[in-house]
Amino acid sequence: MQKNKSNVRRTDRLNSEFQKDIYEIISRKLQNPKISAMFSVLKVDTSKDLKHAKVYISVYSTSEEKKKETFEAICNDAKKIRYELSKGARLRTVPELTFISDDSMDYSDKMEKLLNSLKSDN
Repeated sequence: MQKNKSNVRRTDRLNSEFQKDIYEIISRKLQNPKISAMFSVLKVDTSKDLKHAKVYISVYSTSEEKKKETFEAICNDAKKIRYELSKGARLRTVPELTFISDDSMDYSDKMEKLLNSLKSDN
């Protein structure tokens, strides 16, 4: 039982480190001109065997086209990001990265605006 708890803590720690490192790599090291919109790495979810990681990305822009272009550029650079991650990671292998678009922030903004409009109507 103790071993399982330590594995969970290790995975949580790795997820947190990966989240910070992936953001730094995308924003500072890639220098991809197609990444023109503001973005955030919301969460990283690494599998128990550390072979795969889901990276949840939120892209902020008023232009849907820029959002899409930025997210696609990040996805296309997955191998470069993994390579850069491997340079700084003290792991035998770095997980394969799968990027997932997370629109929860847009949804919450939309709901907040809707609730505010209901308040102002009353």
